[in-house]
Amino acid sequence: MMMAKDDAPRSTTDAVSSVKPRVRRTHLSLFVGDPEVSAKWYEDVLGMEVTARGPEWVFLSYGLKHHDIALIRAEDGARPGGIGLQHYGLEIDGDLDELRRLYGMLLSKGVPVVKTTDHKVGFGVYFTDPDGNRFEFFCETVQDDEEGKRILGEHNAPSETVDLDPLYT
Repeated sequence: MMMAKDDAPRSTTDAVSSVKPRVRRTHLSLFVGDPEVSAKWYEDVLGMEVTARGPEWVFLSYGLKHHDIALIRAEDGARPGGIGLQHYGLEIDGDLDELRRLYGMLLSKGVPVVKTTDHKVGFGVYFTDPDGNRFEFFCETVQDDEEGKRILGEHNAPSETVDLDPLYT
């Protein structure tokens, strides 16, 4: 027998309100103009592999999961931008030099780079895909999460412009 929310016993309501998700993995689903065209960009620029496809969608993976990003055909007449996802951060495996190499790769492939930033807990390079979705490659310089929270609070979650020299080797 199901009870309406207002009819739930108080102890059940308290127990339910204290439930918190324990996220094990994530994926991102994006509307794009043409999933097949976009998938080629994701393979080339982000090094992903196509793991599944249908007439209106393509799933891609970094190789450890069945999919990390889903590209879904947007409705006809959909316009890019507006209210929605601001960016999707991709933490890289590597240091600042690796970030600079990725920056060089983006520039050499003609990928629009939006900005390079110092977040006081790491550095980021923001760029867009062919449909205007914004991504960030970032490398952490502060490994301790509690210290990272302190620094972000102290500096008001900064995103200060920084000059990064791209590496092309």
